[in-house]
Amino acid sequence: MSSTLFRTKKVEQSILDTEEPEHALKKSLSALDLTVFGVGVIIGTGIFVLTGTVAKDNAGPATALAFVAAGVACALAALCYAEFASTVPVAGSAYTFSYASLGELPAWIIGWDLVLEFALGTAVVAVGWSGYIQSLLENAGWTMPAGLGSREGADTFGFDILAAALVLVLTAILVVGMKLSARITSLVVAIKVTVVLVVIVAGAFLIEGKNYDPFIPKEQPVEAGASLDSPLIQLMFGWAPSNFGVMGIFTAASVVFFAFIGFDVVATAAEETKNPQRDMPRGILGSLIICTTLYVLVSLVVTGMQNYTKLSVDAPLADAFKATGHPWFAGFISFGAAVGLTTVCMILLLGQTRVFFAMSRDGLLPRFFSRVHPRFKTPHRPTILLGVLIAVLAGFTPLTELAALVNIGTLFAFVVVAIGVIILRKSRPDLPRSFRTPWVPVVPILSVCASLWLMINLPAETWVRFAIWMAAGFLLYFLYGRTHSRLARGDESEEAPSAGGGAA
Repeated sequence: MSSTLFRTKKVEQSILDTEEPEHALKKSLSALDLTVFGVGVIIGTGIFVLTGTVAKDNAGPATALAFVAAGVACALAALCYAEFASTVPVAGSAYTFSYASLGELPAWIIGWDLVLEFALGTAVVAVGWSGYIQSLLENAGWTMPAGLGSREGADTFGFDILAAALVLVLTAILVVGMKLSARITSLVVAIKVTVVLVVIVAGAFLIEGKNYDPFIPKEQPVEAGASLDSPLIQLMFGWAPSNFGVMGIFTAASVVFFAFIGFDVVATAAEETKNPQRDMPRGILGSLIICTTLYVLVSLVVTGMQNYTKLSVDAPLADAFKATGHPWFAGFISFGAAVGLTTVCMILLLGQTRVFFAMSRDGLLPRFFSRVHPRFKTPHRPTILLGVLIAVLAGFTPLTELAALVNIGTLFAFVVVAIGVIILRKSRPDLPRSFRTPWVPVVPILSVCASLWLMINLPAETWVRFAIWMAAGFLLYFLYGRTHSRLARGDESEEAPSAGGGAA
């Protein structure tokens, strides 16, 4: 049993699978396309949606430090992703990397985790986009009918029709082709970066020093009885961390970490890249550096413009300009945010469909979903299926119920990839690596520790929901995936000689 659960798939076989005509994706992306994809998905939710929430609830003006902490954790993981993505240029990101290094069951677990991460991420961003569109409509004097607007804070039945419609439109674009997606993303990213720069420059003239006092708000301990609403470490160690203070910064980092998941989405496009060995590291690391810098600057400006206790949750940047008497800037930011969040939503949906496609091509999910469109050469079947499901999810689910669960899925993927780098270095030292993670195993170990630290700062309720999703994944694997995988159907040459992720 253990030998089948931890059978690994050869890197060479994974690459050969990408050449099967019925299951081959079109290679059309360059280093610039990847960087644009990275910037397009990273810049969005962290600034346009979550900044107000973490500033009010966790870190105050020190939200900038939370972005730094999250950025450092991501940089460690990005170095590991860059090595894997250039060595194993196959759709699926952490799922494919795990299959080559850790074995089938760990690969299934991480693939199942990524499906959840990207699905909820797409829904979160769609809900945030809807909030900005509604803000623009209100500026124009028009309000969405009751029951068809944002679900955030709603206590009655309703459906966010704008969020659902966005997901369906982007699903159609992804079915048509990657190059069209890249062109649309390039245009939208240019608009989005312009908006961010305007926020930094214009907002810098509206900063009031008193809003930074105190820069790190005084600690406000969480009530010891609120086990499911407080961080997991309360349950583990018996003490409640503060909402603010130094621990508040780390709690905030666990939340804003959601804003950095873009670079691991870039890795899912490795199979559709013209020169992945050279371009994947550039796209992953370049987009992360650019976006971290912009995040820190924007959070400093926004918390300097308006006291952190008064920042809004739905549209913190636009409302901060309104509060300082500059409604024109508010409208401009709402427009830029609404346009910009479309690329975040689209690229997250792209990432999810590629993971689902890779799992179905390996037989762990029905092979029906692994056939590409005869004309567009895109995985149209999983794209349509997942697009419809996510549209429904975005329509019914409030933002706060989704964001934390996305974070834990991302961090779990980072842990697995970092461990996989160490194992594959030992099991396959012969593999050509155009990019090598420096200081192995030190950097991967630091990446694991940083990710685990952020994970334990997430609410315990998030862990409960994550555990339920993982339990469902285990059940599905043993009922279907274990016996239907391509390795299980008799291709013994692809099996590892021993369990535990030995030589593939």
